Amino acid sequence: MRLHRNLVYTTIDSLNAIFNEGEYADKVVARALKKDKRWGSSDRKFVAETIYEIVRWKRLYAEIAEVKEPYDRDNLWRMFAVWAVLRGYPIPDWRQLEGTPERKIKGRFDELSKNRALKESIPDWMDELGVKELGEKVWAKEIAAQNQPAKVILRTNTLKGTKESLRNTLMDLNIETEYLKDQPEALVLKERANVFLTDAFKQGLFEVQDANSQLVAGFLDVKPGMRVVDTCAGAGGKTLHMASLMENKGQLIAMDLYESKLKQLKLRAKRNGAFNIEYRIIDSTKVIKKLHEKADRVLIDAPCSGLGVLKRNPDSKWKLQPEFIDNIRKVQSEVLESYSKIVKPGGKLVYATCSVLPSENQEQVEKFLKTEIGKQFTFIEDRKMLASESGFDGFYMALLERKK
Repeated sequence: MRLHRNLVYTTIDSLNAIFNEGEYADKVVARALKKDKRWGSSDRKFVAETIYEIVRWKRLYAEIAEVKEPYDRDNLWRMFAVWAVLRGYPIPDWRQLEGTPERKIKGRFDELSKNRALKESIPDWMDELGVKELGEKVWAKEIAAQNQPAKVILRTNTLKGTKESLRNTLMDLNIETEYLKDQPEALVLKERANVFLTDAFKQGLFEVQDANSQLVAGFLDVKPGMRVVDTCAGAGGKTLHMASLMENKGQLIAMDLYESKLKQLKLRAKRNGAFNIEYRIIDSTKVIKKLHEKADRVLIDAPCSGLGVLKRNPDSKWKLQPEFIDNIRKVQSEVLESYSKIVKPGGKLVYATCSVLPSENQEQVEKFLKTEIGKQFTFIEDRKMLASESGFDGFYMALLERKK
């Protein structure tokens, strides 16, 4: 187990882009992995995992290394040295790593780990908010779970095959998967692999989608032949799932504020063989009004803090601000009131977020049910999914039915 200079240099460059230039970690990692065609899978794995780990533990490592933002290259090397010591790598005799104080690093790690915000490497405000909303005990477990690397979960595209046939196809590519209990289309990768490079992906046999995210489309109870509206479709993971549950029969309207996201969805839909989807950009209130009381099913996958998906997006710990969460709660209320009018009497609505905060979830639903439009709905059930309980992303979903 030794460190290779070119891989470490790429890691340092990538951390600089994420911490100092405000770039998103997933984009930076994708770019880093294309840097050298000679790299094998273990080289690429080292680069991706090391970048994500240092991003995930940024606050703790910076405290141990005694460096402050903005980080210059020497600071980034010191943080890398902390990572290497704590991971048990022998420190090479490179100029940048000269005089790495290994015993001091281990001592400071033990000492600083007594403080939860430092141990779990999150901003103080986030720790306070988590305790306020979930209570000390639940939050402590949840934030620890959110610091575990995310598993890679595939969702079988049932328009093109079965879970069993997909598993066999991947097995032929030396990609081993396991079934997930109570998840009709999910396969979990036994080991991380770049599944996007496989022909199976290019042929649209599957999408990568978290296990809890895969529960949302089924919860909405969509059926072939219905008119279904996905109001915040984004790049469309849940839209594509609904298209497959509808067996391409009926009308599925995918809406979003951003044309770029719907363009991405169009490409994915083509690959998936999903052709019952219509695309509409929400560029005025007319777009919503035209659909009032027209849909059998409506999904509001609301914009949120993303505090349920930190394991997948560790850099959002540093990009997120408390003001953003205050604003997003207002947006959630507005979206719920406005888009719920699309549901026809007797139709159903699911409000979902990838947050674990009650103020973005059940409290929003309770507040909505007291509004004029909300009084026309009956609450059926909701599901709160914590990473600490399921091992997957934190999610919330509530099912409501419009009275006839």
